[in-house]
Amino acid sequence: MNDTKLTASELVSAYATGELSPVEATQNALRVIEERDGETNAYCLVDADGALEQAKASEIRWRDGNPIGWLDGVPASIKDMFLTQGWPTLRGSRCIDPDQPWDVDSPVTARLRENGLVLLGKTTTPELAWKGVTDNTLTGITRNPHDPSTTAGGSSGGSAAAVAAGMGELSVGTDGGGSIRIPASFCGIVGLKPTHGRIPLFPASPFGPLSHAGPMARSVDDTALLLDVLAMPDYRDPAALAPPVSTFREAVRRDVRGLNAAYSSTLGYVDVDPEVAAIVKSAVQALGDAGLHIEETDPGFGDPKAAFDILWSTGAAKWLDTFPAGSETKVDPGLRKVWELGKTFSASDYLGANAERAALGILMGEFHTRHDVLITPTLPIAAFEAGHEVPPGSGLSGWPDWTPFTYPFNMTQQPAISVPAGRTSGGLPVGLQIVGPRHSDDLVLAVAKLLEEVRPWP
Repeated sequence: MNDTKLTASELVSAYATGELSPVEATQNALRVIEERDGETNAYCLVDADGALEQAKASEIRWRDGNPIGWLDGVPASIKDMFLTQGWPTLRGSRCIDPDQPWDVDSPVTARLRENGLVLLGKTTTPELAWKGVTDNTLTGITRNPHDPSTTAGGSSGGSAAAVAAGMGELSVGTDGGGSIRIPASFCGIVGLKPTHGRIPLFPASPFGPLSHAGPMARSVDDTALLLDVLAMPDYRDPAALAPPVSTFREAVRRDVRGLNAAYSSTLGYVDVDPEVAAIVKSAVQALGDAGLHIEETDPGFGDPKAAFDILWSTGAAKWLDTFPAGSETKVDPGLRKVWELGKTFSASDYLGANAERAALGILMGEFHTRHDVLITPTLPIAAFEAGHEVPPGSGLSGWPDWTPFTYPFNMTQQPAISVPAGRTSGGLPVGLQIVGPRHSDDLVLAVAKLLEEVRPWP
């Protein structure tokens, strides 16, 4: 059985029947890493021996009828932003000393271990996860498995590329401005940014209220299963939410036909590539044909990029100010510009941007009293040439200029998911974004599941 084509749910079913073992699945994932990662550069660390040890322990549990979780034995990766005991967490930076004790697991890592997932290694990130593509001077350029000449997106580009290429069924990324949904769209996988605090973070992110962690997978069911694993409180995150009252693996089956969905093709101010727009519109029509009530309307806010830039750059500056002397000569030149920009803002500027963020959240809260979900393109473009922060020749100044559908919903802290909607004529994936009210992660997953059913992704 070629398990690299199976979802995590299918793998676990095969474990239960004895048709496949966690060791075989892990060996296959490691084989694909060996075959494909030289081209995609999705991993910055692979621990084959450790993964096989974990897989053998899982195999024994399955043989004895005592799996310790719904995803026991499933090969997975974790973005190199999460502390992981025994492995360095360099965050894509040459300024972080790898020669130090690495004896703490982040909440995300701890939950994966507790539920028996097999950790294959750590995936690449731009330095400090600062931008919407994945490259850095430490590990190089991460490329899209669908076309290695194009970017995988970012900042969780390594995770998206790994999942899309079959180098592990699951991964966990971070999202402070679209960093899960951007690469999910470019690489043709499912990526969920849950409600802020749904997945605990430690250490606290310097990007504060913008920051989320989330599951990345090849199916909506797998995304829900992984969220069940990750959505448990941790005392180290004072903003963590209470445990869910029901499981996401069950909620994903909710019948959403008859609900009211707003479809905004541009948010009222975004220029969208015509081919991308046509693909997303066709997928929205399929949702309408399946019974979702679709109304074309914009949520009614202007581009909040100026406030986002303040929140983002001041967070980066605060973090980088803690780095060793001389780091300004080592960091990504683009990140250095963000660092310098962040230093120009005052506390009053930050509080003003945070007030704008709160006002945007209130506006969207009112919007969702009339519309159960909001549907948009995930991105206005398909993947572009790798090694560039913006599409070459576009005249854009930075990554937020081509991610206008994602960062507003970090500011509002709402759940938002990217699901594959189709491919361009050149074979590049296009994502559709579903946004729900705060705390409606279950609803967002259920609508995503409906799209997956009416527009199956090969």
